[in-house]
Amino acid sequence: MTRVNYRSSDVDLMARMMRAEAEGEGLQGMLYVGNVIVNRLKADCLDFKDLRTIPQVIYHVQGGNYSFEAVQKGNVFYQRARTAEKRLAKQNLEYWRQHPGKYALWYFNPYAPCPPTWYDQPFAGQYKNHCYYEPKPGTCESVYTG
Repeated sequence: MTRVNYRSSDVDLMARMMRAEAEGEGLQGMLYVGNVIVNRLKADCLDFKDLRTIPQVIYHVQGGNYSFEAVQKGNVFYQRARTAEKRLAKQNLEYWRQHPGKYALWYFNPYAPCPPTWYDQPFAGQYKNHCYYEPKPGTCESVYTG
């Protein structure tokens, strides 16, 4: 059983996003970004209510801006998805979850040490340059069960 329903176009879009956001952090770093994408789809809470498809997650707007920097800057569209990234995206969509992205809904590169919270959400861990943040306990249980 997969974590979420998806189409081949979702795999391609997600793979492009993972590459654009974390190619410099290698395959593992791209998998953590993929965790966040799938977690936002599963969440149905906080800023992520009513997101039902991968494109809705990727093109989600918060506070007047796209949620992902790669969409804001357009670099998600510069490169096509390669076979390796498509394989990683399918792993995320079907089963793959690991710390620190396992339950994370947010990540960013602070170009400094990771702060203990991000928009009042607790720090879950760091992988290379990205800091990952989970929802506060009791605020988004669907992330932990899905």
